[in-house]
Amino acid sequence: MRILINGMLGHMGREVLTLAKAGYRGAEAVCGVDMNNGEIDGIVCYDSLTNAPTDIDCVVDFSHHSCTEALLAWCKANSIPLVLATTGHTDAERAAIAEAGESIPLFFAANYSLGIALLIELAKKTAEAMPDAEIEIIEKHHNRKLDAPSGTALAIGRALQSVRPEAELNLGRSGMAKRSPNEIGIHAIRMGNIVGDHEVIVGTMNQTITLRHEAHSRALFAEGALSAAAWLMGKSAGLYDMKDMVAF
Repeated sequence: MRILINGMLGHMGREVLTLAKAGYRGAEAVCGVDMNNGEIDGIVCYDSLTNAPTDIDCVVDFSHHSCTEALLAWCKANSIPLVLATTGHTDAERAAIAEAGESIPLFFAANYSLGIALLIELAKKTAEAMPDAEIEIIEKHHNRKLDAPSGTALAIGRALQSVRPEAELNLGRSGMAKRSPNEIGIHAIRMGNIVGDHEVIVGTMNQTITLRHEAHSRALFAEGALSAAAWLMGKSAGLYDMKDMVAF
């Protein structure tokens, strides 16, 4: 599986490159694209997609959401499957992602951890089993992360809304207003070098269930992205996510 790593010089791009060079899930890093060109361990990094080769099997993207629409256009023009692993997308970018899924195989997830996929399913089942419980989400990340709340926390919140359609997401509660019985609070913490910590608290007046996932290394997300790329091989055009790859 020949891959192009978009955002190869970033933290996650380098993690993907390390795994690909080791042949994880049959991956072979052909080249990368980043703001600056150069070379890492013999792998060429171009400064633009327009200069990159197209004889590849898949693009794995860990760049920035602002690059999304140009990346989608390039992949569609060259009929190349895409694993999109950026977060913080605007409504326009999300619309472009949905549209691109009609033309190419496109894997898009807020978090590429199997553990997070399990956490989401468990949280949904808990919310269904305890319809009167209040729900809060707490996410923690390193102090360099730009978007808050995290894309993963929002994905958890949206997944909970699928079983509680009346629920509204409250991002970072403040002020003097009383808590609404239908809200799901989402709170972001930024400090130190925390890789990723997501906690879902489901509670009533008499009991509380806490579901938590902690990432110990960024390699976790690189493993998930390359697993998604391998899974995407041979698939027809469509918009896929972790629920499609992992059977619960």
